[in-house]
Amino acid sequence: MKLILLGPPAAGKGTQAECIRERYSIAHISTGAMLRAEIAAETPLGLLAKSIIDEGNLVPDEIINEMVKRRIAQDDCKNGFLLDGYPRTIEQANALAEICGIDAVIDINVDSEVIISRVASRRICPSCGHSQSVSGEAEEDCAKCGGELIRRADDAPERMRHRLDVYREHTEPLINYYIERELLVPIDGARTIPEVSEQIFAFIDEMIGENDVE
Repeated sequence: MKLILLGPPAAGKGTQAECIRERYSIAHISTGAMLRAEIAAETPLGLLAKSIIDEGNLVPDEIINEMVKRRIAQDDCKNGFLLDGYPRTIEQANALAEICGIDAVIDINVDSEVIISRVASRRICPSCGHSQSVSGEAEEDCAKCGGELIRRADDAPERMRHRLDVYREHTEPLINYYIERELLVPIDGARTIPEVSEQIFAFIDEMIGENDVE
C-alpha cells in the first residue's frame, strides 16, 4: 500500500499520518521530519533548508527528490509507505512516478481562514518534533516527551499566509494531476481529528478489501 497525504499547511497531515501508520503498520515518510533532522544536525543541507523554510518557501526539488528516493528504498518501506509533505509540485510528482507507483492520494481539504486560526495556537517540540495546540496563555510542555514547546517561525500569521499562497501556486495543481490519474480521494479536514480519521480509514479499508478480492 503506497499512499500520498496531500493538503495545505496545518491541514492536519502529520496527525493523520501517525494515525494511519499506527493502524496499518506502514512507514510514515515525512519530508518535513527529514529536513528537521538535517537542520538539527546543522549539516550544510540543513542550514540551506532552514534559510529557505524560514521564509516560507519550498526546498529545491532535486534535494527533496533524492531524499525521498533513498528513503523509499529502505527495508521498512517494502510493505508500503505513506508520503507526508511530498510531492509538493508537478515536477516532484513526475519524479516520484519514475521511482514507483502510487495506490491513492488522500487530499485533506481545509479552508484557509480555518488554518490561520489553527496555527495561532499550534506549538512544536524541538526535541521530538511533536506538534500540539495550547489552550491559553499558560505555558505547556510537550505531551509526548515533556520538552519545551515553541512556535514555529513559519507559523506566524504573515508567514502562514505566504505559505498558503505558495501552496496554492505550486501544490494545488497536484489535485487535478491526480484526479486525471483517478488517484485522488477528497477528505473533509475541517472536522474533528477522529472524524477525519474515520473518513480516511473507511477509504483505506475498502481499498484493502478490494485488493484482497482481486
